[in-house]
Amino acid sequence: MNHVISTPPVSADPTYHADFAVGEHSARHLRRILRLYLTAWRLLGVADAAELALTELIANVVRHVPGRRCQTFIFLLPAGGVRVEVADGCPKVPSMVVGDELDEGGRGLVLVDALTDRWGVEPRRDGCGKTVWFECLAAKAPLSDRNGAPPAPRP
Repeated sequence: MNHVISTPPVSADPTYHADFAVGEHSARHLRRILRLYLTAWRLLGVADAAELALTELIANVVRHVPGRRCQTFIFLLPAGGVRVEVADGCPKVPSMVVGDELDEGGRGLVLVDALTDRWGVEPRRDGCGKTVWFECLAAKAPLSDRNGAPPAPRP
């Protein structure tokens, strides 16, 4: 049974956390939740990259974690951006592998590396398994945007 720990944002709450067994449709649902947060936080500029990176991390859980159980976290970064973490109880650490062009898989972390500003793998705090995470940072807004005035049109 899937169990959501917190609800999607009505306001810009700083975190989301879900703990469940993932399946073939889980990435789609988690992308929708991530987009809700990114919309509330006005971070749609990183949405496509963050959604695709999240999809790759969930696909790794589906393919490689016995029982497919994981925890997903979404954090608003104070400097502007999002951090997404996927934690599981499997001790095997994923590695970035550049395979043959005809290989059917194995490029997930290469894609995460190309899409995100930072990513990594850490042992879980409880010592059981790992957390794979990534960060997508928002571009700095032009000064006119920060003052509330609309940006000047670009040619």
